[in-house]
Amino acid sequence: MAHITRTDRESGKTYVTPTERESRTVCVAPAGFMRTHRLRANALAIATCALAAFLSSCTHSPSRPTPQTEDVAAILAFNQRYVKAINDGDFATLSSLTTEEHVMLPPNRAPVVGKAANDAANLRATGQFRIAETWSAVETEVAGDWAWQRGTFEVIASPKAGGEGRTMIGNYLHIYRRQPDGSWRMVRDMFNTVPAPEGN
Repeated sequence: MAHITRTDRESGKTYVTPTERESRTVCVAPAGFMRTHRLRANALAIATCALAAFLSSCTHSPSRPTPQTEDVAAILAFNQRYVKAINDGDFATLSSLTTEEHVMLPPNRAPVVGKAANDAANLRATGQFRIAETWSAVETEVAGDWAWQRGTFEVIASPKAGGEGRTMIGNYLHIYRRQPDGSWRMVRDMFNTVPAPEGN
């Protein structure tokens, strides 16, 4: 170890002091510590990038329709076909959309039960009237192979033999059942009427 010897001129005493180089304290981290630190920093950077990519994919990936959303769309499509058949006077299509378990519950009248009875009622209506009917769904819920829908309707029925037409508006409640082929059919049809607006 190197030292510097100094003598005090006045006292004559001699001092031994370390060199300036030795008086400095130098801390050198072990090589293993630096290597571990770099690995941790790299791992953190990779994890941060992966998280950012995941969040970006969640934000921008298009949402896929849920099974219930698809079922509701299928029920609405059935409604469109059914109402179109009524308005077109297309009894054959209307009959093909009516199942054996169909029950109609009209206001202040006995239930119309089964396909044959509903076909007969529809045949009379389409034969006697030109019908303009609309359904507006308010809510639709699906539970497995069953579904229900609440909505409003309007019917304008004009006698084919001539004469004044009649407007009927009201509310409906439909129950639907999934068929073996996966399609939906209406099996219960209940409705009431409310007074039509003045002038109709």
